[in-house]
Amino acid sequence: MNGEVAQAVLDAPGADLSLISMFLGAHIIVKLVMIGLLAASVWSWAIIIEKLILYARTRRAMDQFEKIFWSGQSLEELYRSLVSRPNHALAALFVAAMREWKRSHEGGRGTFTSLNQRIEKVLDVTIVREAERLESRLLFLATVGSAAPFVGLFGTVWGIMTSFQAIAASKNTNLSVVAPGIAEALFATAMGLLAAIPAVIAYNKLSSDAGRLSTRMESFADEFSAILSRQIDERS
Repeated sequence: MNGEVAQAVLDAPGADLSLISMFLGAHIIVKLVMIGLLAASVWSWAIIIEKLILYARTRRAMDQFEKIFWSGQSLEELYRSLVSRPNHALAALFVAAMREWKRSHEGGRGTFTSLNQRIEKVLDVTIVREAERLESRLLFLATVGSAAPFVGLFGTVWGIMTSFQAIAASKNTNLSVVAPGIAEALFATAMGLLAAIPAVIAYNKLSSDAGRLSTRMESFADEFSAILSRQIDERS
């Protein structure tokens, strides 16, 4: 029975249910909803790809930096090699702390106790700045993931209302009258889900990755702060 109904819909005059035909035949409001959802989906994928590349590059840079840092190379030499291009999170932390160390220590300003506090403050500020850079635009993914299904549902409701108006105007409940409008309406919901599902999955994964990178920065900051603190104690 269901097969006969589906075949009747396809065979009905004017019942072109291709995706392009459904879009072109949709009400202007439904078209705007579909265009907005498509744009949101494209932008979401652009953010996802950009973040995946950024996080992979950041992890590799962190691994390389830590390998050099713990190899026993002089902090001064490492600072000179990185001061002009701190191009990732750990390098930025290292350069910020060393710059404060050199400014305060070589300039003879303040006490060693206040120097330790200033270094910790600089590290905290740098961690926040780098974490914000890693997490930028992730909120857009969360917004798309939560709002897109409802936007698609709005398009569906509007499309069904338009279909009922067409049925009332034609005074005909034939499938050739009902099916195209219902299909157009449901197409909006499908596009909402198509935009929302990848955005939600990517947001959860990328947020977790950003959290792990932030934790790694905090661990390095604690270790490096302890190293500088020992040097401060030796010189005090």
